[in-house]
Amino acid sequence: MFKHILVPVDGSDTAQTAVDKAIGLAQAFGSRVTVIYVIDPYPFTGVGTDFAYGQIEYLSAATAEANTSVHAAKESFIAAGVTVDTSVIEANAVWRGIVEAGASLEADLIVMGSHGRSGLEKLVLGSAAQAVLSHTKLPVLVVRD
Repeated sequence: MFKHILVPVDGSDTAQTAVDKAIGLAQAFGSRVTVIYVIDPYPFTGVGTDFAYGQIEYLSAATAEANTSVHAAKESFIAAGVTVDTSVIEANAVWRGIVEAGASLEADLIVMGSHGRSGLEKLVLGSAAQAVLSHTKLPVLVVRD
């Protein structure tokens, strides 16, 4: 039923829960999996000009975190005997990177975590899961911790 599952990760416990669910689905359907981490290269645009990091330092730190996250997810899939590829991509919004990756990789399903933000936190930080649901044509399994 699902030949190719896309699993976006962000290093959180919720993302690991999504990885665990995707492992079960991949085993059940014999699916291959692609794990991605999306880096927004300009996350602070419009917020102001004084940042704790400069652009180069931010991208370096974000890339290191991304590599750590996809490696941890990859190890989980390998340990479960699931074929997995990984990718770190850049997109102007995390949700956009997930939607575009799903389409370009010809995924059948997106399995992703949701942090369950609401109120002001959702307004300020956004909801990648909600945006993915609103913009993709693929089925999405949203996993909550």
